[in-house]
Amino acid sequence: MTGDGTRAVRAGLPAVEPYQPPMPPPVLAAHYHLPGDPAVAPFGYGRENNPTWVALERAIAELESPEPEDGAQALVFPSGMAAISATLLSLTRPGDSVVLPSDGYQIWPKLRQRAEERGVRTHTAPTGGDGQLAALAAARGRGERVRLLWLETPSNPGLDVCDIARLAREAHAQGALVAVDNTLATPLGQRPLELGADLAVASGTKALNGHGDVLLGYVAARDPELIDEIRQWRTVLGAIPGPLEAWLAHRGLATLQLRVARQAENALAVARALAARPEVTGLRHPGLPEDRDHALAARQMRFFGCVVSFTLPDREHAERFLAALRLVDDATSFGGVRSTAERRGRWGGDAVPEGFVRLSVGIEDPEDLVADIRRALEAAAA
Repeated sequence: MTGDGTRAVRAGLPAVEPYQPPMPPPVLAAHYHLPGDPAVAPFGYGRENNPTWVALERAIAELESPEPEDGAQALVFPSGMAAISATLLSLTRPGDSVVLPSDGYQIWPKLRQRAEERGVRTHTAPTGGDGQLAALAAARGRGERVRLLWLETPSNPGLDVCDIARLAREAHAQGALVAVDNTLATPLGQRPLELGADLAVASGTKALNGHGDVLLGYVAARDPELIDEIRQWRTVLGAIPGPLEAWLAHRGLATLQLRVARQAENALAVARALAARPEVTGLRHPGLPEDRDHALAARQMRFFGCVVSFTLPDREHAERFLAALRLVDDATSFGGVRSTAERRGRWGGDAVPEGFVRLSVGIEDPEDLVADIRRALEAAAA
């Protein structure tokens, strides 16, 4: 059994061949030579398959489910939302019900609308507490056919954590599938498939790639029928990634363990510094021992992620803080090697206070980050 660092470096690479590169270059092809029966051809047309995708998919499957006997497979998409949409819409039918996070990524309401237009009933519940269990029980009491329970843990941007194993047991007892958005944790921080989930879905744009230069998404599962259903959806709708993007993401995996470990260490240092500030309220980071979800997070997570969230007194105070930062860029997204932060209320889609800040901690020296954040807080309070 190899460690996560070794696995990340080697994941998805081909067998060693003399005089060949250890990682093949991207295959930029719209079609392939295709004699004979196309049903047995590994590659025939670019919308259906690509060798560079396959290498990245093998790597992601190895990270999400390391044991080879588990038979996990992965599919890559051109964005996280493409992966989420394909999973939700390909696996549900008119008359099905789904339970979705009410506090997850802000585009969920628009995706819920698309599902409802197709005749799927949608219910929402918060990540923390027993909201999802209550939603499942209520749907069962109404005689609904719950097809899918979707979890986002830790949630974005509030960082609430839910018990994947417990919820998977409850959902499976009702015949429902369980999908977990694993974007924030990454497969090195949390493995939903090992905890009983049927599907692990993520935006590879974030920490998986980590360099802020690729849009990507993926879904992984152990059930080949689920993967085949989603693959057909990808092929028919053409929701395919570019080979160069897939290659860049695969190349970036070699440093995933180093980045995730450093980001988690830095995030905890930043959270501890913020905890000492009187103007900071609502501080959340699962790695803080005093965080309300720390005990649960410690049971199911190996790393606690790079995101710290907190609230400053008002919108103006938060904007002064962001403007005063020098090492932290004012930008959306998270998981990159460079630290970023933003006032989430500017988007209007999250139920957060006007002074709420989501801070994504990068791999800079922790002492420099903490000093920059303290200086910006002092400037914002002046």
